[in-house]
Amino acid sequence: MVVRFRKKSRRMRGSKTHGWGAKKKHRGAGSQGGRGQAGMLKHKKSWMLQNDPHHFGKIGFKVPIEVKNKYKAITLKDIDVLAKKLNKNEIDLSELGFDKVLSNGKLTQALTIKAKRFVEKAKQKIEEAGGKAIENV
Repeated sequence: MVVRFRKKSRRMRGSKTHGWGAKKKHRGAGSQGGRGQAGMLKHKKSWMLQNDPHHFGKIGFKVPIEVKNKYKAITLKDIDVLAKKLNKNEIDLSELGFDKVLSNGKLTQALTIKAKRFVEKAKQKIEEAGGKAIENV
């Protein structure tokens, strides 16, 4: 009759550790330094830098064109201060690097303002002050 192979689990009955040494060994991920990706910024950092250097961080997002500020804007309040500083009644904002006029603030003098774009309310305020809003493309 052939002698059957005895399983280790049957042989080790009564043994506390089944041949794995200390009690904590062969429990889970104890000897491996954690489960899965645990410790990538701590004790497994050298492994991560060598084998997966792009593991952390953000890459590859672009701001949609609609969200970006297409135009450099200036307010009526700033234009009023600028006109007083330069002692001018006529201002060409494209020369100063601005594209759009916003309606914040008030004009205290009649000004002729040339710009690529105007907000409707800004046009109204300029004309109420006795000035002109000229759009040049």
